[in-house]
Amino acid sequence: MIGVVGGGIAGLAAAYRLRQHGYDVQVFEATDDVGGLAAVYETDGDDIEKFYHHLSKSEETIVELAQELGLGNRLEWKIGKNSYYVDGTAHPLDTAWQIAAYPHMSLYDKFRLGMLTQGIDVRGGIPDFDAYNELSEYEHVSIRDFVVEHTTRGVYENFVDPLLDGKFGHRKDDISAAWFLGRIRFRGERDLLRGEILGYFDGGFRPLLDALVDAVGRENITTGARVAELATDGESVDSLTVETADGTTTHDVDSVVVAAMPNVLEDLTGYECDIEFQGAVCGLVTMSESLLDTYWLNVAHDAPFGSLIEHTNFIPKERYGGDHLLYIASYVQSREEELWQMDDDEVEELWLDEIESMYPDFDRSTVEEFRIARNPRAGPIYERGYLDLVVPYDLGDEVSEGVYYAGMASASQYPERSLNGGIVAGYECADRIAQKRRPDPDRESVPADD
Repeated sequence: MIGVVGGGIAGLAAAYRLRQHGYDVQVFEATDDVGGLAAVYETDGDDIEKFYHHLSKSEETIVELAQELGLGNRLEWKIGKNSYYVDGTAHPLDTAWQIAAYPHMSLYDKFRLGMLTQGIDVRGGIPDFDAYNELSEYEHVSIRDFVVEHTTRGVYENFVDPLLDGKFGHRKDDISAAWFLGRIRFRGERDLLRGEILGYFDGGFRPLLDALVDAVGRENITTGARVAELATDGESVDSLTVETADGTTTHDVDSVVVAAMPNVLEDLTGYECDIEFQGAVCGLVTMSESLLDTYWLNVAHDAPFGSLIEHTNFIPKERYGGDHLLYIASYVQSREEELWQMDDDEVEELWLDEIESMYPDFDRSTVEEFRIARNPRAGPIYERGYLDLVVPYDLGDEVSEGVYYAGMASASQYPERSLNGGIVAGYECADRIAQKRRPDPDRESVPADD
């Protein structure tokens, strides 16, 4: 039997792939529900994710999985409109004409930024279309130094720097240019006449999770099950000790996939990961009226949040009982930060005060519900030298034969964390197990669409 520690998207993907390879699998999830960062709230219509989600065109593995699970026709590709709030005005930045009209950069700044987003280096006057293909070449370069050298100082100061403030706060100077370039590539699919192309499932991401759980087999997943010990026989993994409300049990295992945060890996195996993580405080506001004219609004000034995301300007409000749904997103680099220390009522008051200052016509009486989700390890801090810190998929040399890692500190979550990256990590571990071991010859593989 193969044990999987963690029932998030990576753990479920690993279990699904292992079942396809013909293995018996048991998934142990410490919380009461699977899904991890894809957990959901109820609404008056479809469920909605506690932490905002959508797909970019570059996320091909999750699309293939959806098709295998019979959900391909539920994936919709829509235009996600973007704006940038500067000096009291939300500037739309979707089409070439809107970008040209943006008043806070010169025409030359916009030209240089446009070339960079297309992956073209125009320094020296001769366009180089391959300059940014190898992200590792920029792994030890700061974003400030890279953007100033490869575009202009105006691009950095008037466009990039405020975005970094909202994303990484005081850690912004530590982030590598490789992450920045990877982010551009990750979110690079754009219709120049309409805007960015993003994907979302009819019904949200919960139907994908449910279909994945069904494919793994609900009998093969235990929630409320904390793995307390991973034991070896001196050469290879031997067993998992699991604590549930019913008591403690020990399970013999042939291999283990740890699909959890690296602190869980360290607790179970002693393997230390030096990657630092930022936390997220994410509000979901249910409103009777719309606030924004756009889907995604980045905020340039020193606000207590980095973005406002009106989900129902992307997905029709009718799917949520006619309510307007607005995410308020903020990252914290330390649990010592004031925002993390505030209780939910204090955060709500702080955020709504700021929205009132940005939008004087905003009426708080339109707020019907305000829910806040927190995660202390929502994403890595992609500091310079990050590639040297990622955890290998196969930890046979570092820990013990039969131990694999598919959590957020794996290579698939570089240069940007995503549900797609979690699925890739789960597959990578499962395929490595299959390459080393032979499944039970009397057991038939599970069909991909089962």
